[in-house]
Amino acid sequence: MERSAFDCQYCNESLYGRKYTEKDDSPYCIKCFDELFANICEGCKKPIECDSKDFSYKDSHWHEACFKCDKCTHSLVEKPFAAKDDLLFCIDCYSTEYSSKCFSCKATIMPGSRKMEYKGSNWHETCFVCQTCRQPIGHKHFIPKQSSIYCVSCYEKQYASQCKSCKKAITSGGISFQDQPWHSDCFMCTGCKRKLAGEKFTSREDMPYCMDCFGNLYAKKCTACAKPITAQGGAKYISFEDCQWHSDCFICAKCTTSLVGQRFLTQHGNIFCPGCYQDIQI
Repeated sequence: MERSAFDCQYCNESLYGRKYTEKDDSPYCIKCFDELFANICEGCKKPIECDSKDFSYKDSHWHEACFKCDKCTHSLVEKPFAAKDDLLFCIDCYSTEYSSKCFSCKATIMPGSRKMEYKGSNWHETCFVCQTCRQPIGHKHFIPKQSSIYCVSCYEKQYASQCKSCKKAITSGGISFQDQPWHSDCFMCTGCKRKLAGEKFTSREDMPYCMDCFGNLYAKKCTACAKPITAQGGAKYISFEDCQWHSDCFICAKCTTSLVGQRFLTQHGNIFCPGCYQDIQI
């Protein structure tokens, strides 16, 4: 017998005058549809017939009467709920069983509400505030001190050292010079403005100088090479009357023999060993 377009897609019985439903544009009688396609209720494990309400969450389904809290059994229809380990709970039961408590106010942090986590503890977003200005930290930077937290602005005002150069707060690192704090980037040579962090330097009248600037500005000049005589590297120098020499430059002007610790004679600003001096006098 040829099947009519209005017969059940599965059992071929006529659907005229009968209740039916459709799936993928094909008609099915109620019995066949329930046997083939009805979802199984997570509560009672029975099929959810097509003429019953089907409540779903993720990939699970419930009859209306079975859609209830797994602890207090109150209906969850049109009510907020939370899930834990494939079980459904009303908000009150979930809060009692699983919700964390706010470290500040000790009240429950309700499911779905925003919370802040820090060092293993939880806060309501509105309770995670700066100790001083009491403004919520949110996702802004903050600085902990002892058991309190501070927004950057309040921490700098109360606790951070002020750079001697720029007068702004030093929140990390920094350099101490003459018992005063400096930013690493602000600690520069007074002469050439080169950054001195990690470099050798000296000072004059409480101001820092790189070795080159200090030598050029203040160090004595070697009579022989005219370069500054500095203490860099533990350098030694020879002084005679109003003249100074690097130890390496203190040599006979004629034979270039070192005169450090030796007798010498001078003539017209030059130094000579006794032998060479006698030669130039002949």
